[in-house]
Amino acid sequence: MTQVSSQPIGIFDSGIGGTSIFKEIHQLLPHEDIIYLADSKNAPYGYKSKEEIIALSKKNTELLLAQGCKIIVVACNTATVNAIDVLRSTYNVPFIGIDPAIKPAALNSKNKAVGILATKGTLSSELFHKTSELFAKNIEVIEVIGAGLVEAIEQGNIGQPSTKQLLSQLLQPMLHKNIDYL
Repeated sequence: MTQVSSQPIGIFDSGIGGTSIFKEIHQLLPHEDIIYLADSKNAPYGYKSKEEIIALSKKNTELLLAQGCKIIVVACNTATVNAIDVLRSTYNVPFIGIDPAIKPAALNSKNKAVGILATKGTLSSELFHKTSELFAKNIEVIEVIGAGLVEAIEQGNIGQPSTKQLLSQLLQPMLHKNIDYL
């Protein structure tokens, strides 16, 4: 029988968006202790420089390691695409990141058009561009920076009319291009 480590799993995000990942991990591994770190003070990461994102990701990692975490899940797209390679080469703990979802979208698109709604930091990252080049060669990729969306979510305004209006504005360019994956 395999012995389960009593050390917790660490998860960090720039805010509360990664709670969906926390819920999935908890559902799959209900007997594991999990520590979730939401760096709401510095959210959103998407408007920060790569250097700032790396520094914040290191700080989050060190806080989770101080709590004895045996593995760290980077539940933030922007932190994953900008910092995970540095984290993996700096710390002696496994890291799981959130890869850009362009791969499954491009591979499954029937209309050959996919939409990407992300932060500026994700869309300008090297990993996002490499993934796009590798998997979306024959696909029209409509990229939209989700300006204001992270702030609305972090403030708990998900169901508010202003957030619905913002989403409508952000999604219209993609819908006009007949995307079948977002």
